[in-house]
Amino acid sequence: MKSAVETLNPTRVRLSIEVPFEELKDSLDAAYKKINQQVTVKGFRKGKIPARVIDQRFGRGAVLEEAVNDALPKFYTDAVNEAELNVLGQPEVDITELKDGETLNFTAEVDVRPTIEIPDYSGIEVEVDAVEVSEEDVDKAVEELRERFASTAPVERAAEDGDVVTIDLEAKVDGEVLEDGVASGVSYTIGSGELLDGVDDAVTGLEAGGEATFASELKGGSAAGKEAEVTVKVTQVAKRELPELDDDFAQLASEFDTLEELRADSRKRLENMKQYDQATQAQERVLEKLLELVEVPVPEKLLEDEMNTRKHNLEHHQLGQMGLDLDKYLEIQGKTAEEFETETREAAVKGIKTQFVLDELVNKEKLNVNQEELTEHLMRRAASSGMSPDQFAQAVVEGGQVPMLVGEVARGKALAVVVEAATVKDTNGEVVDLDDEDDETETATEVAADGSAEETEAAAEATDGSAEASDAEASEEKPQA
Repeated sequence: MKSAVETLNPTRVRLSIEVPFEELKDSLDAAYKKINQQVTVKGFRKGKIPARVIDQRFGRGAVLEEAVNDALPKFYTDAVNEAELNVLGQPEVDITELKDGETLNFTAEVDVRPTIEIPDYSGIEVEVDAVEVSEEDVDKAVEELRERFASTAPVERAAEDGDVVTIDLEAKVDGEVLEDGVASGVSYTIGSGELLDGVDDAVTGLEAGGEATFASELKGGSAAGKEAEVTVKVTQVAKRELPELDDDFAQLASEFDTLEELRADSRKRLENMKQYDQATQAQERVLEKLLELVEVPVPEKLLEDEMNTRKHNLEHHQLGQMGLDLDKYLEIQGKTAEEFETETREAAVKGIKTQFVLDELVNKEKLNVNQEELTEHLMRRAASSGMSPDQFAQAVVEGGQVPMLVGEVARGKALAVVVEAATVKDTNGEVVDLDDEDDETETATEVAADGSAEETEAAAEATDGSAEASDAEASEEKPQA
């Protein structure tokens, strides 16, 4: 076999491969054997039909086609390995010449990882929010805890904002009561916004036994998105009673004996949360600075696949669980289809670029992933997916996704190397020490694959979100003639 490589652009090559016919012998034998098992010829036992009879009855062309389809993957893979190409996705194969008994010539166009030069990143400087916890922040945290331990007591008066009402609901569309539009004994806190739009105004001012009707667009169920006439009946009004903020409350709501100790613990927890947010912010901004320093061409086919994957995940997983379609989602978000397309493209480009850059850093810095790191990463991913570690691990192994998880951990370590080399200061001008934030760095890189528009998920979107790139690279589908 002879092969030559032609570079079409920084992310795509064409392989020209010439195969002497004798190298097709094994595939021809396999083709005759396969056809033998599939056809029946009178006078011959199944599987014992001579090759010349198969050629006469079914045509030599059918045998050649079967043999070539069987042989192409091997010759293509050999050519890729010989040229030391880092390919992405499946090739577009074109048989340029097939002469029976003489030669097989074909070309294969395929995307490849671009060559990336990682510049000196030690001069990266970013600014992040300072870690500051005010008395108001502590007050709010303690008040939220207090709300969780609130009790309710029935009252004989009209319902007010903040009261807990027990209600019965009935929804009609076009005058017909919906099968899934009836609910009884629903407990609802007025002002929480957890039910239908308009219910707060409807029940406010009603006493037990009171009834009101209002119009509202249904958020879910069989008539989601439709305007409904909703009848609500109040069966009980209860007032929420908050516990006194004293040492007794501290003992009730925590392991602490005094309110002062509870407040100190709340402050510490808030500081930890803000430090985590600060670390995530540092990672995102360092990553953005790094991407600005590197020129990364993006393969168009890979970009198209990545965009389609993000759209599919949004429509069939996230929106599907909420009973929404894409049009309704865009209406709620106040976005046009063109704006959504642009945002999806930008997120996909960033995801692919980030994966390419961090993977190159993994190679440059010779970073490895040990079993302990992989196990810790798997535990975090399992927790975020809502699965047990055993279930998640089984799904990963069965899906052949272990290399993808290893890649995620390695890219997290690569980003940590860049963050460690960068200068990070807070808004007070103080240098931020992120030496203890390695876990957070990895966590940030995990989030990027979901394609979420949330700013806090940017770094993750960049790395994990473009896992399709590594999936495409690892794909073993056979190229067909």
